[in-house]
Amino acid sequence: MDVPDVVASVEFFERAFGLKRRFIHDSGYGELDTGASALAFASHELGAANLPGGYVKASQSGEPLGMEVALVTDQVAEGHAKAIAEGAVSLKEPVLKPWGQTVSYVRCPDRTRVEFCSPVAG
Repeated sequence: MDVPDVVASVEFFERAFGLKRRFIHDSGYGELDTGASALAFASHELGAANLPGGYVKASQSGEPLGMEVALVTDQVAEGHAKAIAEGAVSLKEPVLKPWGQTVSYVRCPDRTRVEFCSPVAG
């Protein structure tokens, strides 16, 4: 995700979601450890260098983008509340879906969208 402030975004995700930092580099790049893969952040400057044709910046979009980071947890309501306490904005309170999954949505201070979702049974 390209963000205005890589350090601030990494620190928010550490506090709000309990993720652990892999590293931050002075070039404007950072990663969080999410297990088998990483959640990466790049500065808008680095994003512009990588995508010279441009892109939609979540931080400048009035509406949430049509993509999200999904965090699977058995504690959707607690995760949602913790994110709000750390500065996120609630987009959708936890709700039970017809297939048995509980989901909620928040918008982070860098304006990325995060879904909290319980595991899908079966």
